[in-house]
Amino acid sequence: MGTEREAITIRFPFELLESAKSFKNDSESFNDLVVDAVEREVRRRKAWAAHQRIIARSEKIKNRTNTQVSSVSLIRNLREGRERRD
Repeated sequence: MGTEREAITIRFPFELLESAKSFKNDSESFNDLVVDAVEREVRRRKAWAAHQRIIARSEKIKNRTNTQVSSVSLIRNLREGRERRD
């Protein structure tokens, strides 16, 4: 992410704050710990939203075509070098 930062005030529940501080490395600031956690959560939520869009699209295709075969085995075969048409 960018290096530009904005100061904000966050009120943590006391127990969560103490627990987070206990897991922080001596070389990292509490701010860095919080920034890393928020970045991970944003990535997780983006991935979840993408997953939900994929599921919705799969359902839409399934409803339109009446069937949708799982591509898991095909993808595994391609990764292992089988069924390639290079």
